[in-house]
Amino acid sequence: MTVITEPSPAAMAQVTSVEVSIVLPCLNEADTVGACVEKAVRALRDAKINGEVIVADNGSTDGSQAIAAEQGARVVDIASRGYGEALKGGIAASLGQFIIMADADDSYDLLEVPKFVERLREGFDLVQGCRLPSGGGHVEPGAMPLLHRWCGNPAFSLLARWWFHAPVNDIYCGMRGFTRELYQRLEMRCPGMEFATEMILKASRRDARMSEVPITLHPDGRKSHPPHLKTFRDGWRTLRFFLMFTPRWMFLEPGRLLILLGLIGYAIALPGLRIAGIHFSSHTLLVATLFMLCGYQSVIFAIAVKTYAITQNLVPEDERLDRLFRHATLERVISFGALMILAGGVLLAIALNHWRLAHFGDLDYEHSMRWVIPGTALVALGVQTIFAGFFVGILNFFRR
Repeated sequence: MTVITEPSPAAMAQVTSVEVSIVLPCLNEADTVGACVEKAVRALRDAKINGEVIVADNGSTDGSQAIAAEQGARVVDIASRGYGEALKGGIAASLGQFIIMADADDSYDLLEVPKFVERLREGFDLVQGCRLPSGGGHVEPGAMPLLHRWCGNPAFSLLARWWFHAPVNDIYCGMRGFTRELYQRLEMRCPGMEFATEMILKASRRDARMSEVPITLHPDGRKSHPPHLKTFRDGWRTLRFFLMFTPRWMFLEPGRLLILLGLIGYAIALPGLRIAGIHFSSHTLLVATLFMLCGYQSVIFAIAVKTYAITQNLVPEDERLDRLFRHATLERVISFGALMILAGGVLLAIALNHWRLAHFGDLDYEHSMRWVIPGTALVALGVQTIFAGFFVGILNFFRR
């Protein structure tokens, strides 16, 4: 539950004229929140920007709320814990056309807010801060752990550019600006630290106009407690979120690779080829079948996850998926699966007949397994196809 402090009557009267809302999530930031609010207020005043500063407090017990209010912020109490929950509550209470989010640890210089506002006024939907030299930013000594600066952040930013075509060099930067219209369109979900990453990935998927502003990262000003960020825990959470957000790289591409390896295995093992003195036989067929079954299941997962993501508005509509569903109707999928089962059954029947001809005694496994293994694989793939057709059909039904 989010408890929002009601704006004053004067603030409500200005709702149509507030241009910028600066939202700072806060959890026991008494050491720094006052300085952050003071800089934010000064930035708005000096640049003659009609704005407000909101501190979204997530249950502080060190008096952060009073310090923030004393410096001129409107404090919003957010009962639901989490970085994302605090920001969502603060943004919901804000009045501005443009929203600037940053941390309350004094690592971001809020006097740089006008640079973000200028880009937003130019028509960009999202303006991302960049602390890294690759995007023109600057990291002061001691402001960022070396592992984050030279490994984690660049690697995840590269993945964001590669997998999602996000035009950013510093995906972890928590200082950014965006329009209220974009924020409402994104329908943000993540309650925790993935909130910032979710915003970048969703904005990229929805073809938002994005820009990057170089900023300076200062050492964390907090003394009473260490940073909330945990290197390996939060790094894994980011990678997990990336994989969950991209069915292509999580399921589709690995699945296609496994199917390809399985087909290659069948091509050399089914005729019993010898290559460089190596005889590829029934054992190779078994391994190739394993690859094909796992790969086929992975491709099915990719289609199902993408369909679900669209129904939940996590990703936009995909014309390629629409074309697939137009051609691969449930009836056709069931028919295709039934044909595979039938073909597999024929191969198994041939193997059974060989066993009958041997009076149900010992068989030449080198010969018989070339019928049994492909037959078993086809039956399994056919059953998977039929079940997948119904499952994806149910997901696609709620898309309409």
